[in-house]
Amino acid sequence: MVLFSEHADVSVRPALPTDAARITALQVESWRSQLAQELGTETLDALDLDAMEEQWKTSITAAPSAGFSVLTALHAHEIVGYVAVAPSTIVSLEVSPLHQREGHGSRLLTAAVDRLQQSNSTEFTVWIPQNAQAKKDFYASAGLAPDGCVRQLQVSQDRFITEERWSALL
Repeated sequence: MVLFSEHADVSVRPALPTDAARITALQVESWRSQLAQELGTETLDALDLDAMEEQWKTSITAAPSAGFSVLTALHAHEIVGYVAVAPSTIVSLEVSPLHQREGHGSRLLTAAVDRLQQSNSTEFTVWIPQNAQAKKDFYASAGLAPDGCVRQLQVSQDRFITEERWSALL
């Protein structure tokens, strides 16, 4: 007897150097869908994808700091999301727009929190673009809240992104 599941195999695993191209593509895809207005077409079109991919490979193979790791979310064998985590900080968490609201973000966040707890972190933070309501809703549902810190990142000569820091205790 063959049993069928209505859900595809889903999992989270440590990223491999060969995942860097897909992680880069997911990052750019997410920026285009969520931050196109803030970044502008000229900034998005000027991205050096090869340099971004090389930076991801380096981050995966030679972590920039102790406790830094990159994890990927899989839908069957396809990488559909990733999280980069450093002690006390979620550096980046993105899920393909085609696979959002399928639980991948929650699985990635849970795995990231596990990593944070393993590094003895007692709280964690994430920076969220001020206009990214879907991200705010996601993190709020996981128990994070804005802590009052705000920063501006210059992304081109005349473009800035304002980000709010959200935090939670572990």
